[in-house]
Amino acid sequence: MQKSVRYNEGHALYLAFLARKEGTKRGFLSKKAAEASRWHEKWFALYQNVLFYFEGEQSGRPAGMYLLEGCSCERTPAPPRTSAGPAGARDALDKQYYFTVLFGHEGQKPLELRCEEEQAGKEWMEAIHQASYADILIEREVLMQKYIHLVQIVETEKIAANQLRHQLEDQDTEIERLKSEIVALNKTKERMRPYHSHQEDEDPDIKKIKKVQSFMRGWLCRRKWKTIVQDYICSPHAESMRKRNQIVFTMVEAETEYVHQLYILVNGFLRPLRMAASSKKPPISHDDVSSIFLNSETIMFLHEIFHQGLKARLANWPTLVLADLFDILLPMLNIYQEFVRNHQYSLQVLANCKQNRDFDKLLKQYEANPACEGRMLETFLTYPMFQIPRYIITLHELLAHTPHEHVERKSLEFAKSKLEELSRVMHDEVSDTENIRKNLAIERMIVEGCDILLDTSQTFIRQGSLIQVPSVERGKLSKVRLGSLSLKKEGERQCFLFTKHFLICTRSSGGKLHLLKTGGVLSLIECTLIEEPDASDDESKGSGHMFGHLDFKIVVEPPDAAPFTVVLLAPSRQEKAAWMSDISQCVDNIRCNGLMTIVFEENSKVTVPHMIKSDARLHKDDTDICFSKTLNSCKVPQIRYASVERLLERLTDLRFLSIDFLNTFLHTYRIFTTAAVVLAKLSDIYKRPFTSIPVRSLELFFAASPNNRGEHMADGKSPRLCRKFSSPPPLAVSRTSSPVRARKLSLTSSLNSRIGALDLTTSSSSSSPTSHSPTASPPPHTTAVLESAPADRAGDSTELSPCRSPSTPRHLRYRQPGGQATDSPHCSVSPASAFAIATAAAGHGSPPGFNNTERTCDKEFIIRRTATNRVLNVLRHWVSKHAQDFELNNELKMNVLNLLEEVLRDPDLLPQERKATANILRALSQDDQDDIHLKLEDIIQMTDCPKAECFETLSAMELAEQITLLDHVVFRSIPYEEFLGQGWMKLDKNERTPYIMKTSQHFNEMSNLVASQIMNYADISSRANAIEKWVAVADICRCLHNYNGVLEITAALNRSAIYRLKKTWAKVSKQTKALMEKLQKTVSSEGRFKNLRETLKKNKNHSSWPCSCNPPAVPYLGMYLTDLAFIEEGTPNFTEEGLVNFSKMRMISHIIREIRQFQQTAYRIDQQPKVIQYLLDKALIIDEDTLYELSLKIEPRLPA
Repeated sequence: MQKSVRYNEGHALYLAFLARKEGTKRGFLSKKAAEASRWHEKWFALYQNVLFYFEGEQSGRPAGMYLLEGCSCERTPAPPRTSAGPAGARDALDKQYYFTVLFGHEGQKPLELRCEEEQAGKEWMEAIHQASYADILIEREVLMQKYIHLVQIVETEKIAANQLRHQLEDQDTEIERLKSEIVALNKTKERMRPYHSHQEDEDPDIKKIKKVQSFMRGWLCRRKWKTIVQDYICSPHAESMRKRNQIVFTMVEAETEYVHQLYILVNGFLRPLRMAASSKKPPISHDDVSSIFLNSETIMFLHEIFHQGLKARLANWPTLVLADLFDILLPMLNIYQEFVRNHQYSLQVLANCKQNRDFDKLLKQYEANPACEGRMLETFLTYPMFQIPRYIITLHELLAHTPHEHVERKSLEFAKSKLEELSRVMHDEVSDTENIRKNLAIERMIVEGCDILLDTSQTFIRQGSLIQVPSVERGKLSKVRLGSLSLKKEGERQCFLFTKHFLICTRSSGGKLHLLKTGGVLSLIECTLIEEPDASDDESKGSGHMFGHLDFKIVVEPPDAAPFTVVLLAPSRQEKAAWMSDISQCVDNIRCNGLMTIVFEENSKVTVPHMIKSDARLHKDDTDICFSKTLNSCKVPQIRYASVERLLERLTDLRFLSIDFLNTFLHTYRIFTTAAVVLAKLSDIYKRPFTSIPVRSLELFFAASPNNRGEHMADGKSPRLCRKFSSPPPLAVSRTSSPVRARKLSLTSSLNSRIGALDLTTSSSSSSPTSHSPTASPPPHTTAVLESAPADRAGDSTELSPCRSPSTPRHLRYRQPGGQATDSPHCSVSPASAFAIATAAAGHGSPPGFNNTERTCDKEFIIRRTATNRVLNVLRHWVSKHAQDFELNNELKMNVLNLLEEVLRDPDLLPQERKATANILRALSQDDQDDIHLKLEDIIQMTDCPKAECFETLSAMELAEQITLLDHVVFRSIPYEEFLGQGWMKLDKNERTPYIMKTSQHFNEMSNLVASQIMNYADISSRANAIEKWVAVADICRCLHNYNGVLEITAALNRSAIYRLKKTWAKVSKQTKALMEKLQKTVSSEGRFKNLRETLKKNKNHSSWPCSCNPPAVPYLGMYLTDLAFIEEGTPNFTEEGLVNFSKMRMISHIIREIRQFQQTAYRIDQQPKVIQYLLDKALIIDEDTLYELSLKIEPRLPA
């Protein structure tokens, strides 16, 4: 609990200064001390309701202050004096004027004062009385008494009104009685009229009665209507209508302001820039103007019309009908989609145009227009982004105050639903457009261009620097060439991985990229990935020792060219694992899509795309899931909200798996579920694979084979209940001679284009005519037919066919076109099974436990193989990219090991699956993950040298490199789970996010070291030289992409203890000051680190990158923490219905992936123990208070 009250000392000093200069009353008074009956003379100054006292009239700082509000001041008699002392002194003391200030609250002792003259004492008392606001308090009491009196009067009037109401009711009764009497009298008069014709026509009493009756009737009517109006004014309906009208008035004011903003955007920027683009020396082209201001003029015209309609409605107040205006506005709001989709690109074009000095000067001239009120063009371009959400909020408030029976209720609800739908579409299109922009940005960087990036189905996965090792024929490394080649300079390649292709580029000196002439664009469908060299290959053994097992191979087998091998070298084993995991992820998607496509096309007329399209659960909203309009890389709508069960169902759906979904799920699953639940789902899918396919899809799948389906029912073994372990033997159809160690990527490619047409006909007993797929037409030059032969005749043929691997089972024969098979077929192989066998990698012999009946046309085989591949795929991605989950959770690790061991015990496991399982087991069971990156603790242990360097002997380059090394080591040590849940902002942040707090502590210590080193110098020249040296270090850090180090140094230089040293800064050169201003602008927090984000996205030394500048780099962690806090606070994790907000998870995952991209790429900087010991020496750090005291001692404050 806080024990003391903090106050702003600077503000108090400023008020004291005003009191000295402009105080109401100033002068010397004697103040009685609290501890003894002593009087001390002080100089007092009264300012408003604050009384300051100083030690003397020339004192700069006040000795104390009193708040006089609510106090009272009264004169007190002189205290009794002892007889001791001269008589003249006693008389002088008695003549002095004594008064006391009493404070209104308890615990505050009275302030006893005295002055020399009575007149001065009265003036002080009057001034203190005015400062106490006593008159205002008295006036408040008087007003409260009047208010109470008025309340009593109102109550009395209410009682009187009630009494009058009762009297009126009695009068009404009396009037009714009188009416009845009048009626009776009139009847009597009618009867007596002939006898009294001489009398007057009407009796005067009757006239009086009628007058009274008319008066009373009018009075009652007016009273009744007054009551009705007063009751309505106080009713909830009238209050709601008043609020509704106020919302409409506010809406009209906001629309007026928005139209004015659009008017400034069009008339202050768009039209002048169009004219400038038409000049002889245009500072900007017409295309760039159109890109920056897309649809801005149309939007302005649209809202001018809408604004005029709103003002016309106000003219008919209080009848406000707005629904028809929204009905007119809604169809035309689609232009906002193009504007929002183009917004990010328009800002990029504007940033590029600002590089032109003429354009930048012209734009600043336009922004200096008084109508802009100091706002920049980017601000005006951002206003339309918030207009649709503003309309939604306004309609929501209107509906809250619109009765359900109101005539506009349904129209407003319809307009709100349409605007919300449009807002969702715009939000989703922004994320979809970002992927397209990434691809286009990379395509623009490549000088030769790349048409495959124009395909919207290409999704960017990752990028990075790899070293290409030169190779010769047969994929063997050239040792002679390697001995003389600088791999770092000549072999460095910029690699880009997409869902379907792999690009390899070289970088020119100007920063442009060039595709390799051979192997620049690799189609994953034509590649074989070799993660580890074959143990029997001596050349591969040598390369493994030579490169520290950091290399991997991609064997490319194009259909129209000779095969070749690309050997790539990763900077670390972690980088290699990340690349291999992502490539494998893309490959498995291609594999699963290809296998599932062939399965369903062979066994029924329903194709996989049609099956996905017909599955309403994949694109229609339901109570437990909600989709967005954006399609993922699998052409399936992205999930917006979903329950945990539906997310797990999407994770294990065998028909497709989006890479973005898998990354997002594994990054954020801790928020809505546990690792045990995820692993249990994977285990269930492995054991019961048919549960991952919807019922309708299974019915379509088995519709082609009623006999097989009947077998399942007869045996009592439904495909949903058990895993049937029966599969055909593996078959290799590949050009690779030894494919045991390779993962085959060309799984969805047509076999006809690789080795000719494969005649894989099924037996008539196992496939119906409706499900039979006609054989593809063979090429004109050759046709290859694979047939199955009886087992007893398998040893008759000893020749190997040219299209069969030595490991191919002998009962599958190759037949030349036009010829007869050497063996009569026993039973033909199912096309789907043969395709799976051919793409599963070669096996040395058939596994035991199969008979010919089980090998024939097993339609469940592909589903089981696909389920196994999916489980292994998710586990491989989980283990390789999220190893920290298993390091911190031993129970999870043991459960995964048990599952993998169970998979290995499966007798039907294919060689490729066995190898993948073994690789995951090996990676998971290694206690040491072979992490070659340094850790901060290891660095501290290695820097225990007897003597450290001093600041003067270290160069700026050494300091910058070692600061960068330390910053990156600390930055990369942060586990990604600490970025979830805003743990760094909680009370137990040190326990929840220890590495983030360590990063913050390291930042502060480095900043303190810079400030302390500057303040250690006593003379001005040395301090100025130290500042210039640290600015040079910061600039080198910028060149090394260490923006965290730049901010550490600039933050130190901006500390008050250093910033106030005017004489020292006067010695600093202008070039250093200009450089520091440039660095501060780069890392400024203005606009949510806008300049730093642009620097990370566009590096001056290189071309524009889609995600960030070329790693390695050390960004400022606080920038990402701000983004994560913005997402966490602005969006809930769950909806009101309890669904997971997966759109939020996707945004969080995007930020974490960008952070991890910088974490994974290490700097190639040699460690210098003496420099690091200097940087980590806490004895050199001076605390903040001591720094400021040193600053005051070096350069004292100037007198006021």
